[in-house]
Amino acid sequence: MTAIPPGSTLGILGSGQLGRMIAVAAAQLGYRCHIYAPESGPACDVAAAFTCAAYDDETALAAFARDCAVVTYEFENVDLAAVDAITAHAPVRPGRMALETAAHRWNEKRLAEECGGSPAPWHPVASRADLDAALAALGTPAILKTATEGYDGKGQFRLTSASDADAAWDELGGRECVLEGFVTFAHEFSVLLVRGVSGTSISYPTPHNEHVGGILDRSTAPAPAVIIDQAPAAIALATRIAARLDYVGVLTCEFFATPDGPVFNEMAPRVHNSGHWTIEGAETSQFENHVRAVLGLPLGPVALTGNAVEMRNLIGDDVDAWHDLLSEPGAHLHLYGKHEARPGRKMGHVTRVTR
Repeated sequence: MTAIPPGSTLGILGSGQLGRMIAVAAAQLGYRCHIYAPESGPACDVAAAFTCAAYDDETALAAFARDCAVVTYEFENVDLAAVDAITAHAPVRPGRMALETAAHRWNEKRLAEECGGSPAPWHPVASRADLDAALAALGTPAILKTATEGYDGKGQFRLTSASDADAAWDELGGRECVLEGFVTFAHEFSVLLVRGVSGTSISYPTPHNEHVGGILDRSTAPAPAVIIDQAPAAIALATRIAARLDYVGVLTCEFFATPDGPVFNEMAPRVHNSGHWTIEGAETSQFENHVRAVLGLPLGPVALTGNAVEMRNLIGDDVDAWHDLLSEPGAHLHLYGKHEARPGRKMGHVTRVTR
């Protein structure tokens, strides 16, 4: 494939902070960005164009696609009909298969297993009777998760005994779910893989991720020794998954480091919060490498720029410390331009590189 030259337009579905950081990276390489979303968001502040329309507006989708050399997205719950409408006029990268897989937990767990990975023990749950059967098979404690649309701890219910089943089923709305058995793990980590149109892939140094209340609090690299030891097997699995999906762009796979090796948790077909540290902490950020990949450009190097790097999220009122962070030598502050701080809302992040 011929590389798409600077001056061309990259389309982005979604107007959130990930789209914002993709657009900034694309602009630095000389590309225009066109945002498509039903509402204005942080990405619109830094883009050359914005189409405000619904994802089922075929006329607006077609006009948007005709303005773009290629289209990508910043979230995985993209309407597949919208992708099909866009694909009639411009390529969408990553492609449809990645969205179909990541949008439903049953699909992604089955794919991980087919590629030789080990997800946490799980059972599909499509009815109240299925939940009883799954609990009988897995026991408790366990976690019931919605099969679609859950993120940052949302769409989940922890069951400490079988007597919690009615409350869990009612809480999650009686929809398709997955019941997962608990995993005993030392650490959580993610693989940030970049795959180009030629099939060549590279992986960033594997970050150690720490969560608070189901939301990522901190990512650090290098990771503890147990993660470094298990990273090659996790990267190999992510590489096989990407190949099966004919993937182009940044693919994130999250894992638990356990005594029996890496346990696959979930995948995200996009740039990821656990890779925000790469803006200052790696030679090429995940956002720039995603842009490079989907536009057919050479991938950039991914080595650390220092001896260690830490990224911390600014959640809710954490953002009020912006002045102190700007006064701190070596602190790299990123604010997303959101106008209202709410509990659990990602308002920005700060990165510190140790050299």
